[in-house]
Amino acid sequence: MGRGDRDWGHATELEDVSGKVAIVGIGETAYTRASGRTAREIGAEAAERAIADAGLEPGDVDGLTFSGAFADFDVAAFHEHFGTDHEIWSSRWGGGMTWAGTAPHLAARAIEAGRARHVLNVFPVAWATQRGSMTGGPGETHAAQPLKANLEVPFGWFPQPVYFATIMRRHMIEYGTTPEQLGAIALACRRHAGLHPDAVMHGRPMTLDDYLAAPVLADPLRLLDSCLISDGGAAYVTTSTERARDLPRPPVVVAGVGEGSSGSGIHWSQQRDLTSTPQVFAAPGAFAMAGIGPADVDVLTVYDPFTIVSLMQIEDMGFCAKGEGGAFVEGETLFHDAGKLPFNTHGGLLSHAYVLGIAHVVEVVKQLRGTAPAQVPGAEIGVYGGYTGAMASTLVLARG
Repeated sequence: MGRGDRDWGHATELEDVSGKVAIVGIGETAYTRASGRTAREIGAEAAERAIADAGLEPGDVDGLTFSGAFADFDVAAFHEHFGTDHEIWSSRWGGGMTWAGTAPHLAARAIEAGRARHVLNVFPVAWATQRGSMTGGPGETHAAQPLKANLEVPFGWFPQPVYFATIMRRHMIEYGTTPEQLGAIALACRRHAGLHPDAVMHGRPMTLDDYLAAPVLADPLRLLDSCLISDGGAAYVTTSTERARDLPRPPVVVAGVGEGSSGSGIHWSQQRDLTSTPQVFAAPGAFAMAGIGPADVDVLTVYDPFTIVSLMQIEDMGFCAKGEGGAFVEGETLFHDAGKLPFNTHGGLLSHAYVLGIAHVVEVVKQLRGTAPAQVPGAEIGVYGGYTGAMASTLVLARG
């Protein structure tokens, strides 16, 4: 199939919010292996830091978006931690993953309707800590899904490395994609993590030979094609562009938001275009809302659980033609300081931390503020691509 045959999914119709709101505060915790902390504790720390970065007090925050699937820091947790009791508008359709990209759209609509003034989006995980007790993490989430337990697991199509090894092999067969090309994605992420002192893999350089020598988890997918499992969290505060001018940080304006879906749930086996992502439906709407094209993007971060997911999103968002992603990412294309498309400049899920996309949005904000450790010179437009299998989002941010 591919980009010429689009009957396997659809775009969500979203109200135009371009230029109406801006991200004015960001906060991060330490990104670590097992920390011994709870996700709720991590979320509280990220919230504290984002609110302070915005120059606000907890009582100023009257909107909260978080993940309903991983509701570790909801309104009750906010009030308990900060000792507040004021009314807070909230939505369970925020947090990380796809929704790290669409939470600003929720905030824009709530702010425009007068339901909130300052909206906090927060997402924490303690999956590295929980791993020892075999709780938390993507494996448990997927294994608990009844259709997977009955129709995929019995046939050995589980867990995630097996899904994406299948997709990787299909992409190789259809388009001639090579291990070395996928390795270029892993190397760019590791190079950027080496420049980011907070990255889990900081100080652990990697060469292409290291990548090719890594254990194969499920042929052809290698260990170094795979994301980390981490503890950590991040948050950001969104407000109107008018209020943003009165706050201390340079505003990062929400220029465009898009969302797409394949309708296949978390069953990759049921997606009719196995070598594409719903970014083919999400990105065009976001770019149109922002009035830009792929060539205008100065820095790109995408949800990268595996190298093949990065490659497919780069194609599906229009940075190159479908099937040409392998050749496109070769060499220094993805480097922050020398490439055509600076990519996951913090290291991504592959080498920074697996906190499900929230840190990717924070990284774009840093790039547009000019404060990123691996700073892209003169960055003015940054994009986050969120992904959860059946869904994708595209968030376009611009320097205010």
